[in-house]
Amino acid sequence: MWIWGGFGWSNNTKIFANELVYDQKKKLRSRQKKLKAYDLSALSEFLPELKAPRANDFKLNCKSRQQLILKEGKQLSAVLEHPAFQANPLAAIHQHLQNTQPVLDEKPKKKKNQNGGRKKKSKKSKALSRQQSMDI
Repeated sequence: MWIWGGFGWSNNTKIFANELVYDQKKKLRSRQKKLKAYDLSALSEFLPELKAPRANDFKLNCKSRQQLILKEGKQLSAVLEHPAFQANPLAAIHQHLQNTQPVLDEKPKKKKNQNGGRKKKSKKSKALSRQQSMDI
């Protein structure tokens, strides 16, 4: 619909621009609805509060990054040269984790049977009882 006259070409471009804006708003609404479906902020009230300080609070600049690389490099070389690590690396790592990780005092819960803890009769015993009843 290109009409040349008093309106010129601008009438069609305005219509096209309006359609484009409408489509963009429609996509934005759809995206926001999807984000609402994944919003888990309501569950945060049920989660325990963590009061431990975070290690990532500081920002690394070039100088601190270089210092961290040197420190970690020295630590890695010390670990690689350790005789326990050279003898058995997995056992050394396991021992290190046992020494550094906190111990949890949670006891595993006992599993219960579906029938309330009672044992099921085996199929053999049912078959034997049927045979005995037939013999009598």
